[in-house]
Amino acid sequence: MAKLTVRAIEAAKPRDKAYKLTVDTGLYIRVAANGEKRWLVKYVVDGKQREARLPKPFGSSGEGFMGVADAAAENARIQSLARSGIDFQQQAAEALAKECQAREQLRATLLPFSKMFEAWLATGVLRKDGNAELRRAFQKDVLPAIGNKPIKELTEHDLRKVLLTIVGRGRNRMAVRVYRDLVQLFAWGEKRKPWRELLIEQNPAELLEIGKIVAPDYDINDERDRVLSPDELRELQHVFRTMHEARQNAENKRAIAHGLKRESQIAIWICLSTLCRIGELLMAEWAHVDTEAGVWRIPKENAKQTNARQQDHIVYLSAFAAGQFKALKALQGDKIGTWCFPARNTKKINKSENTHVCLKSVSKQIGDRQTMFKERKALKNRTNDNTLVLANGANGEWTPHDMRRTGATMMQRAGIGLDIIDRCQNHVLGGSKVRRAYLHHDYALEKRAAWELLSQKIEEALHSRDRIEVQPPRA
Repeated sequence: MAKLTVRAIEAAKPRDKAYKLTVDTGLYIRVAANGEKRWLVKYVVDGKQREARLPKPFGSSGEGFMGVADAAAENARIQSLARSGIDFQQQAAEALAKECQAREQLRATLLPFSKMFEAWLATGVLRKDGNAELRRAFQKDVLPAIGNKPIKELTEHDLRKVLLTIVGRGRNRMAVRVYRDLVQLFAWGEKRKPWRELLIEQNPAELLEIGKIVAPDYDINDERDRVLSPDELRELQHVFRTMHEARQNAENKRAIAHGLKRESQIAIWICLSTLCRIGELLMAEWAHVDTEAGVWRIPKENAKQTNARQQDHIVYLSAFAAGQFKALKALQGDKIGTWCFPARNTKKINKSENTHVCLKSVSKQIGDRQTMFKERKALKNRTNDNTLVLANGANGEWTPHDMRRTGATMMQRAGIGLDIIDRCQNHVLGGSKVRRAYLHHDYALEKRAAWELLSQKIEEALHSRDRIEVQPPRA
């Protein structure tokens, strides 16, 4: 068969409908109605005829065109593959898929740590504060150091350096928390794409030994055992009264130091007398508190979540505890609203107008007034004194959570059973499935009696002496 020449192809004129001209065995020129001329190839693989269009149109010159010689060579290659049972189109598709996969793998190897962290926050972890504290901690110490580093290149040395920087500031507890969060994050990533492929060689968090990173004298379990003595409780009451009197008697109230807010003082006594957690208290709503009936309901979503079986916690208010809630309500007066501890400056905490105070507010206020225990510089726009240091600092710093422990210890000293104390603290108790299925007594009477006895012990501790020796606070 005579081959179609270049001149003949160039001379081909468009018609009303597209038509094809045979150039060589299996090679054709398709002349479109608009005059465009494209190369077509027909070939047979596995007994089936296939047709394909070559990527470039006919043209005797230019990069975007394909001449007769090049088209014939490409046709010969396609026909040779077809005789071997290979479909060149399928081969090209497979090659393209491999190229795309290689590009995707290359892109994945460049994914930075910050991307995995954001994905973890979005789908892998959900804490009560909406992960706000988790994000704050990582933005302060972790992301500035390794946020832009590809995950595949991260090593244990990178993570250790981050933790050592935190320890270098004297923040051993924070270093332990960040370490545990890193372990959780990388364990999550090991089970999910695309992070799994990036961590297949090693999980750098698994190679860390936090005990060798924190200060040698730091208790890795960070278990506080601070319990306030009766003398310290009386001293604290005296300090609160002194603060109040100084404020009341001052001619220029702006000239004297800000004592602990009255609301925060009340919160301390409620934590002591109910064994509640400070966070549970600061989220309390007046709708959940009935001082007349002596009942405070803590919704399970406000309580520390320990398992799926957790229910609302009912606190039976003793006379002492109910009196504290009444005093709190009297402070709010006509401004009483939804929250027992409403936020004042909502813009500062970036929340809606109707919300509770920051859950760390009371702890910060108390910590700011025990600066002798803080390894830090004076904080700007914050109180920095030692007005709440008790026993002249001999027993160390105290926190709102220590009041919960103190109250539980006072119950124990009074002879109340450990199982009742656990229930008053809203600890989820273990036990067999049979017990959980058949034993449903709520221990309301026993818990109410325990809280009343605690109330008596608190009153005895606070009023056993009219006057006490109080060491002057350190400046």
